[in-house]
Amino acid sequence: MTGPLIVQSDRTVLLEVAHPQAEEARHELAVFAELERAPEHMHSYRITRLGLWNARAAGHEAAQMLETLERYAKFPVPQSVAIDIEETVGRYGRLVIDREKNDDGTLGELIITTTDPAVLHEITRSGKVAPLLGIRRTSTEWTLQPWARGQIKQELLKLGWPAEDHAGYTPGTPHDIDLVEDGWALRPYQQQAVANFFDGGSGVVVLPCGAGKTLVGAGAMAEADTTTLILVTNTVSARQWKAELIKRTSLTEDEIGEYSGQVKEIKPVTIATYQILTARRKGEYAHLALLDALDWGLIVYDEVHLLPAPVFKLTAELQARRRLGLTATLVREDGRESDVFSLIGPKRFDAPWKEIEAQGFISPASCFEVRIDLPPTERLEYAASADDERYRMAATAPAKLRVVRDLVAKHAGERILVIGQYLDQIDELAEGLNAPQLTGSTPVAERERLYQEFRDGTTKVLVVSKVANFSVDLPEATVAIQVSGSFGSRQEEAQRLGRLLRPKESGLPANFYTLVARDTVDQDFAQNRQRFLAEQGYSYTILDADGLAAA
Repeated sequence: MTGPLIVQSDRTVLLEVAHPQAEEARHELAVFAELERAPEHMHSYRITRLGLWNARAAGHEAAQMLETLERYAKFPVPQSVAIDIEETVGRYGRLVIDREKNDDGTLGELIITTTDPAVLHEITRSGKVAPLLGIRRTSTEWTLQPWARGQIKQELLKLGWPAEDHAGYTPGTPHDIDLVEDGWALRPYQQQAVANFFDGGSGVVVLPCGAGKTLVGAGAMAEADTTTLILVTNTVSARQWKAELIKRTSLTEDEIGEYSGQVKEIKPVTIATYQILTARRKGEYAHLALLDALDWGLIVYDEVHLLPAPVFKLTAELQARRRLGLTATLVREDGRESDVFSLIGPKRFDAPWKEIEAQGFISPASCFEVRIDLPPTERLEYAASADDERYRMAATAPAKLRVVRDLVAKHAGERILVIGQYLDQIDELAEGLNAPQLTGSTPVAERERLYQEFRDGTTKVLVVSKVANFSVDLPEATVAIQVSGSFGSRQEEAQRLGRLLRPKESGLPANFYTLVARDTVDQDFAQNRQRFLAEQGYSYTILDADGLAAA
């Protein structure tokens, strides 16, 4: 056995990065294991219950996962790990939620069934599950409270018995939607994503930025042919969705409504922002009526990894609606991946970034970490500062401005995004580069104008805050310079690289730079942020700021 993996009895897996089979092993391992640490030579993965259940829901059997480990392992896979994987995967679907049909064809009661009476007996003894149950019919069947479909899935997952939901979905009000494939067609992986979603009923499609998640949404809408509610991160994203649907489907402007802070339209296809859905007035959610405004047959959650906590609670009550989550990463910084699994649905499709890049559908990208030395006076000030002040000091080090200028000069003529976390830093960058800036306080009309000028090349350099992380289509951006970020956010790193991955008409390669103050918490957080991209097969080349011009 000479493979690149070392499988350990605590369910961690080590990947030898320099091994000739490392890349193919990484792709197969990422199906069911999560990258934890990614130092230069040996990456560390962990096999978790939720990772195994997501893989099982996406169609991967325990035998396939074990075969991956055994094929690439340097030493025999510990027996305890093999048994644990088989038993954990075997827990998925031992409980099934279904719905009866009455003799007259109408929908009857929700029921929960099992082939293993001991499992049902175990869960019914839980103090949190018992109130969600109706009556015991047999040793393998109970009825459920009609309102408990979402909540019981959450509770069962916590108990380690994830249920398969076969209770079906309301078809919603029929509304004809067709794809208009004029000079384009859904790519094979997009078609597979749509097919997997409908085979599974509801769930999440994971695709890299630039790989066409919006088109997967459009494909699902065309398959469902029903009224659709689309939930997005912001108003700019809502308008981009609308433009894309008008371009790619038979829908007209009159059939698509925007429901945001500025406009309140309800139409057969309605695009609403998360902010408006969670807005409160006198302590109450002011726009909940939107969820029942029409008989929605499909609800699409864009950037599902950013779903605000209150929307989970609302989604628990929407289990009779078919739900599609779209995201580049299932990683949530708040740790609520289990709620995505329970309430939106498990992962139905996942394509590794490098695999789609190899097919030519997203641009190849090079990632660089540029390390900067703080001047002696700033180094002393940093050392004397309180822990809660140190990250901001390191992230906003004035020395970073010179490096940004050098990088902008190095890539003169290309379209460059300069990304910062702090507003005063963004002001300094915009002034120092003589470039326009875009932040959360920039009016929507102004944002759209700046984005359009960047797309058409009138503006070559744009300084942006985290507002540009999500759902912004800037296909001709070839360089991103991340000056500061949200501490150790892996999802943010993925989103920011994603700005560069859309295929370029220019044919230029994509370059992603992260500026890091050496020997500070800035460097520590950068290593954590890079974990997700390392899992996808991207590596960071370390550059010294002083030698940048020669790099």
